[in-house]
Amino acid sequence: MKNNSKEHRNRDIWIGCLSAIAGEMLFGFSFLFTKNAAAEASAFALLGWRFLLAWSTMTLLAAVRLVRFRLDAQLIRRLLPIAILCPCIYFIGETIGISHTTVTESGVFIACVPVVSVLFSTWILKNKPTRFQATGIVITLIGVVITVVAVGTSSSLSVIGYLFLTIAVVSYSIYSSLVEKNAEHSGIELTYVMLSAGAIVFVILALAEAAAEGSVQALLTLPFRSGDFRIAILYQGIGCSILAFFLMNLALSRIGVNRTSSFVGVSTITAIAAGTLLMKEAFTAGQFAGAVIIILGIYIANAGIKPGERRRNTADRNGSGA
Repeated sequence: MKNNSKEHRNRDIWIGCLSAIAGEMLFGFSFLFTKNAAAEASAFALLGWRFLLAWSTMTLLAAVRLVRFRLDAQLIRRLLPIAILCPCIYFIGETIGISHTTVTESGVFIACVPVVSVLFSTWILKNKPTRFQATGIVITLIGVVITVVAVGTSSSLSVIGYLFLTIAVVSYSIYSSLVEKNAEHSGIELTYVMLSAGAIVFVILALAEAAAEGSVQALLTLPFRSGDFRIAILYQGIGCSILAFFLMNLALSRIGVNRTSSFVGVSTITAIAAGTLLMKEAFTAGQFAGAVIIILGIYIANAGIKPGERRRNTADRNGSGA
């Protein structure tokens, strides 16, 4: 019985870690597909089409029974606050924040997500990180900041930008804790509720923005007129919104906020590698140093957990799912 329990815990750890790595890699590749599309459409137009496509795809898969899940009014009410936090509040905060700040500033703010996530996990779930986890996450944060700053430093001193980026960081951090707290629900159920909320909110925002600019027809025909935009929403809708969200929800439910947060630097490394190898972008010594520090942080956060601590963390997570 003990061996079965140990095997189950080890399987959870492997599934959670691999899911976190795969999810972060999918997010890291996203810039390759959105870089050109960003010049042709607003952020809300991209988000609106992205989540509409993702929701439509999931609904179609459910209709033909390739994906199975059950939702009732009580479950939707329970999962809806999570979906409002992410993607709705998070992407609104990130979109407006990025538009009012520099790339360096927004990158540093978003890099703080794992640290803030751990703080909220400690507060909401009473789940304190181990010394190795805390050290590894801080080291990863330092590595991410170094890679961001290595591209160049500039400042906007935009109070509005800083406020909305803070809202984005806090909303994602609370979302992470609530996913772990509701770990008894399947990742597919949560992902579908998230996509539904995102589709409603961002389609409305995209249409309102287009109506104010008198460009509703251009918005509705955009995927049919632009190949770059079509590729961007296909990757972000299916690759990021469906697959990556599902994988991150799975990781949070299997290994918790503290450990999942340690993998956030994987997306940064993926973006740098993809930019260097596929887009022939410059690879600086600062970016290399940051990537090495990120890998070191991930290793420390995950290799330094003792078996006894793993058992205790798993038990705490299972006990907090009520």
